[in-house]
Amino acid sequence: QVQLVESGGGLVQAGGSLRLSCAASGRTFSSWAMGWFRQAPGKEREFVAAISWSTSTYYADSVKGRFTISRDNAKNMVYLQMNSLKPEDTAVYRCAARRITGVVSLTPSAYDDWGQGTQVTVSS
Repeated sequence: QVQLVESGGGLVQAGGSLRLSCAASGRTFSSWAMGWFRQAPGKEREFVAAISWSTSTYYADSVKGRFTISRDNAKNMVYLQMNSLKPEDTAVYRCAARRITGVVSLTPSAYDDWGQGTQVTVSS
């Protein structure tokens, strides 16, 4: 069925940049909404960014102006460009697919499939 595989995480110093990628299987990827969530140790899962089938985007206030979500439907890929990284951005980042509707949601339960996660660590 649907598989999501994240990559691009790593260790970066504060102020640096990373680009996360999520490769998705599925013949109808272009109709899905895609989201990025993160979870740090001892904290609840947190919405980061999402993009609809029509490329409408939504960002958490904490990352607005620093992160950019995008998608390439021809490649079944979604990206998260992260600039001006801060130590508080440290977390496991997971991509998620909402297949039933292409409308974005901030709620994790609205998404159908999840990747395994990629670690982002920002040092000061």
